[in-house]
Amino acid sequence: MRDQPLFDKIDLHLIRVLHTVLTERSVSKAAIRLGMHQPAVSSALKRLRDFAGDPLLVRSGSGMVPTDAALRMLEPAGHILRSAEMLFSDARGFEPASARTTFRVAASDYLDPLFLPQLVAQIKSQAPLTQIEILPLSGATDYRAQLAQGEVDVVIGNWSAPPQELHLGRLFGDEVVCLVSKKHPAVRRGWDQGSWLQAEHIAPAAMHPGARGVIDDHLAGLGLQRHIAARCPYFGQIPSMVASTLLVLTTGRQYCARFVDTLPVAVLPCPVEFPRMMYYQLWHERTHTSAAGRWLRERVKSVAAALKKE
Repeated sequence: MRDQPLFDKIDLHLIRVLHTVLTERSVSKAAIRLGMHQPAVSSALKRLRDFAGDPLLVRSGSGMVPTDAALRMLEPAGHILRSAEMLFSDARGFEPASARTTFRVAASDYLDPLFLPQLVAQIKSQAPLTQIEILPLSGATDYRAQLAQGEVDVVIGNWSAPPQELHLGRLFGDEVVCLVSKKHPAVRRGWDQGSWLQAEHIAPAAMHPGARGVIDDHLAGLGLQRHIAARCPYFGQIPSMVASTLLVLTTGRQYCARFVDTLPVAVLPCPVEFPRMMYYQLWHERTHTSAAGRWLRERVKSVAAALKKE
């Protein structure tokens, strides 16, 4: 091999430093994430710059940005780390009590607000040495690519038509209802389809590129359009906005029910008939037979089942 002497100088730790520094775009943040002292990370970065013949990370304004060469190195470095993580773990089988696996879960906050906290609690109670990364699922997220490249292990959300090329596990279905302030006129006098469509609605940003969301997709199929007066990418903040306005949130009953005892809000039936909102977990073929992947998916499934019974 022409570059064998250089190859022999690069160990897995350096690859981990490289990937973390480029991901965080900060030596100090990388040091915290790696559990290292900042001078040690700076020293490793200097070695990496010497190997690459490139500065890798350069200053831009008040922050740092990767060079073009560094960006080309980011995915190969991540692939090496993910491959190393799986190299022996599946051969030994997955032992939760001693596993040091990193689980990466991308999830929409359209979920029951108790879902992710209980998932993290269950994982940490049974596999205390593992690390957990909860990643956002938004309109800017290419979750198909993340799953294919191993950047995410499981994606959790609701789709009217989940992508067929991915493995799918159904978690639960939920009735579509409306969350409104207790002062909303519809609480006293009710509403019909026309008054519901004309009301001021608040809607989240779509959870994947190009999508309108399951509510507006269904309305479009019926030839209907509601009046969306506000949009918010932070779904968990919307109930508080509803509580202090006349805005209407239309989503699953299980989500809405979590707020009726803590906010001045009410749950009303929706005068437009919707199919049940279906929540799934999705995963790629590359992790389908992984022992760690199967264990994680079982945890997701068990949390969903427990919340459904409440």
